[in-house]
Amino acid sequence: MIAQQPYVHQIEAVFWKEFNRQPELLVRGPGRINLLGEHTDYNGGLVLPASIDKEIIFALGKRSDQTGRIVAENLNQSFSFSLREITPSPQGWPNYLMGVVDQLQKAGYFPGGFELVFGGNIPSGAGLSSSAALECGLAFGLNQLYNLGLSTIDMVKLSQRAENQFVGVNCGIMDQFASMFGRDQAVIQLDCKSLHHEYFPFQAKDYVLILCDTGVKHSLNDSEYNTRRQECETGVSILQQYNPEIRLLRDATTALVDAHRDEMPGKVYQRCRYVTEEIQRVRVACQYLLENDLTAFGQKMYETHAGLQHDYEVSCEELDFLVDQTRADDAVLGARMMGGGFGGCTINIVKREAADAFVARMSAVYQEKFGIELKCYPVRITNGTSVLGKE
Repeated sequence: MIAQQPYVHQIEAVFWKEFNRQPELLVRGPGRINLLGEHTDYNGGLVLPASIDKEIIFALGKRSDQTGRIVAENLNQSFSFSLREITPSPQGWPNYLMGVVDQLQKAGYFPGGFELVFGGNIPSGAGLSSSAALECGLAFGLNQLYNLGLSTIDMVKLSQRAENQFVGVNCGIMDQFASMFGRDQAVIQLDCKSLHHEYFPFQAKDYVLILCDTGVKHSLNDSEYNTRRQECETGVSILQQYNPEIRLLRDATTALVDAHRDEMPGKVYQRCRYVTEEIQRVRVACQYLLENDLTAFGQKMYETHAGLQHDYEVSCEELDFLVDQTRADDAVLGARMMGGGFGGCTINIVKREAADAFVARMSAVYQEKFGIELKCYPVRITNGTSVLGKE
């Protein structure tokens, strides 16, 4: 916790300045990465996320009335609302927090008013799920502050509903699940259909995870995301004719997809093949983690990127360039694009002793190729949402 202390003190100082008292509770809500299992979540498949040391710190205190007073330290903005009348705000960011209170009330939980200061070091736009950290951190904080008695999975589902229904973003459950259930030096194999989860060791003392942020977000993202979902659903409807128990692509196999490729229009076959292969890839990769074989695990990351680039077609020139730059680097075990695609980050497993040289080289070649400053973030796998000092 030592590295976080300066930021914690900053949040506490702002709370004192705004509300003239000490906070009653400090909560840490982490961002997340996903090692493997991309675009499998909405197909009911397996994902392999982890919570990380990029986080949002929350300082909370009770109020005696039904008002929520919130200060966003990073943005230097504040917002107040009545818990009795919750309506979306054009400001945007308050909706992630009000949505949590709204969902608590709909589920029959009624916290009182509160004062909140939050801020953190999750880079914006890098695909590390600051929204999930925000939702889960507040749900966790109010649960603690008012002894609501919610289980961890209750808070995960409630936070996802807040984003789906109040914010209006149709996200899957992976982000909230990883932010809440993360465990130090472990990744979570999450079954997005059943929510069964297992932890697998990620012992990387000689290696570091480094995110390379392209700094771009192509406008294709939202429309292409919806198209991919439709293409997967089309594939399921074709396969259902041969096995009515298939409800999601996770219920199918690559062999079955191959057997019916001629019946699949457009790019449907490629999409279905990628998803079924990726789900199997997560299973195989987890076995490598049990054997502590990070080299073999890294090769699965490269396979995932190839599938996302050529079959699922959600990569872009900038992401492909960054991954290609690692292929001949002996210090890199694996690299791939992470997230929805068309921009955002690559995730790389790099030898710790070579990390600085890796960042310097990648930054130089990216600047030369695209004229964009490459932001690189080393991240460490940590515990999930927790009361500060009680991890």
